[in-house]
Amino acid sequence: MRSTRALAAAAALTGLVLAASACSVSTKDDSEPSSAPSNQGASTGSTTGEPKIRDVVLVTHDSWNLPKKLVAQWEQQTGYHLVVRASGDAGTLTNKLVLTQGNPDGDVSFGVDNTFATRALKANVFAPYTPASVPPGVSQYDVTGDGGSHLTPIDHSAVCVNVDTSWFAAHRIPVPQTLDDLTRPAYKNLFVTAGASTSSPGMAFLLATIAKYGDGWQSYWQKLMANGAEITDGWDQAYDVEFTQGGGHGKRPIVLSYDSDPAATVKDGTTSTKALLDTCFSQVEYAGVLTGAKNVPGAEAFLDWLLSPQVQAELPDAMYVYPVVAGTALPADWAKFAIQPTKPLTVSPADIDANREKWLQQWSDVTSR
Repeated sequence: MRSTRALAAAAALTGLVLAASACSVSTKDDSEPSSAPSNQGASTGSTTGEPKIRDVVLVTHDSWNLPKKLVAQWEQQTGYHLVVRASGDAGTLTNKLVLTQGNPDGDVSFGVDNTFATRALKANVFAPYTPASVPPGVSQYDVTGDGGSHLTPIDHSAVCVNVDTSWFAAHRIPVPQTLDDLTRPAYKNLFVTAGASTSSPGMAFLLATIAKYGDGWQSYWQKLMANGAEITDGWDQAYDVEFTQGGGHGKRPIVLSYDSDPAATVKDGTTSTKALLDTCFSQVEYAGVLTGAKNVPGAEAFLDWLLSPQVQAELPDAMYVYPVVAGTALPADWAKFAIQPTKPLTVSPADIDANREKWLQQWSDVTSR
């Protein structure tokens, strides 16, 4: 998860840092909401165990990691109290939202990405809402056919193959550059990726190969598996355990991760990793008001806040993603080392929606042989 990436950077990459911080703001029972300075946050006297109307319940993925201080400022300004309920990665989150459609476990959701957005929209998971003020640059990330009326873009990044450049230098092996290189004998048993059926970055990598090879993508995966590629359940296992630059003693110097990762391995003014920009797949994360939300005004206020300058500027360090608002300044290491692909691989949301289950079944058949 990308919040693990951010926390690991803060800890100088000295160990596996799990995304438990996604729930660090509060849970339903661990604290009382702050007092509301206006009637906007007035309580309705809900029964014990149910959220109070001044609570804004956020249903999100495990990578949620905005700083407590920033959240506290929003709570003080609005009179609302944020309650965070984490639900796995983007795929697991989407499944939960679809299953609870109309009777959601919260008011607003953040973290459904472009690989799952059309499924959520077809299931009527999100109620119509467009922020009153949409900053420059945001609309270019709208889901096709939605126009931002149900899902609002919040951040973007690219899932890319990353390499440990120091490992390749030490072993005097050329650094791979392309997806094709990963199937060559020189890189046998060196690549690890999260699985497409259990991880949103893994799904993005599957889509990258579909975008690149078209009907030949299964043949590519057969070659990849024959060359010793390892598949893990999630990003944290692949990066922090199996990757040579992770927090453990990994043995694989090629990993599926993000274009921003080289900014996390900077030491003494240089980085020891590199994203292969010809392997990248664009990923956008969205937020939306949930259909059936108990606190619609609070959900809308929270969504507006996610596009604020304060939140957008915090996203790189907090969750290792790029802000969608044009002109938002990036940290110095990002500007120098987190290079974005100019022509990332893409698959249209409509094609993903029409073929997702078939592609996943075919991928499972190929990788389990």
